[in-house]
Amino acid sequence: MKWSKKLEASSPWILLIFTLLLWQVVCSAFSVSEFIFPSPLKIAQELLQYSAIIAAHAWRTYWVTMAGFGLAIVVGVLLGFLIGSSRLAYTAVYPLMTAFNALPKAAFVPILVVWFGIGVGPAILTAFLISFFPIMVNIATGLATLEPELEDVLRVLGAKRWDVLIKVGLPRSLPYFYGSLKVAITLAFVGTTVSEMTAANEGIGYLLISAGSSMRMGLAFAGLVVVGAMAMFMYELFNYVEKHTTAWAHQGSQNR
Repeated sequence: MKWSKKLEASSPWILLIFTLLLWQVVCSAFSVSEFIFPSPLKIAQELLQYSAIIAAHAWRTYWVTMAGFGLAIVVGVLLGFLIGSSRLAYTAVYPLMTAFNALPKAAFVPILVVWFGIGVGPAILTAFLISFFPIMVNIATGLATLEPELEDVLRVLGAKRWDVLIKVGLPRSLPYFYGSLKVAITLAFVGTTVSEMTAANEGIGYLLISAGSSMRMGLAFAGLVVVGAMAMFMYELFNYVEKHTTAWAHQGSQNR
């Protein structure tokens, strides 16, 4: 049992190492040009050689993403609470939000540039626009799917609608909320990077465009690796907080 748990915990690293080894073998065996598809060793070399430059661009992308993501949490939770707590609001607002979410967010970048100019404004707003919807939907779902029988029992015991939502609905929605955060944070990094590729002179997105235009594919892939690492760090952070604040929701899976 202990061996299986250790294997399960280390399985992502095993898969990552296997993928990198296979990638390196393919690039070496078929003499793939570094200008087309750089090997992991080449990417590692670029990471070390341009570590200071990459770190500066990564920091800019990170804090801009966190600003947009923080705004997405506030708006997403408020809208989710509004939609999930009212059947009328759910019927009226949810279809419109679904239609809005279907719009390609990259198309908003030129509009945001006209409104706010080139800089952090479009990047923050793009990260917000692309990441608030999962948070809103999950909060609304957690509140809207509250069992009617449970609500009836609480009403009989003297609880008001507000008490049911705050003391039962919101805690019950926490697993949904953390699940949405783990999805939304990855989308937020996508939004920031896309915006930086179009309307910025800093950040990983700008680095990708600069490296691509000069045919530095190793440097471009290094930028992608850094974005993936930052997103994975935030994902694991939310996963850790979730397990330590909603242990009651994971008891069944932990006992398997």
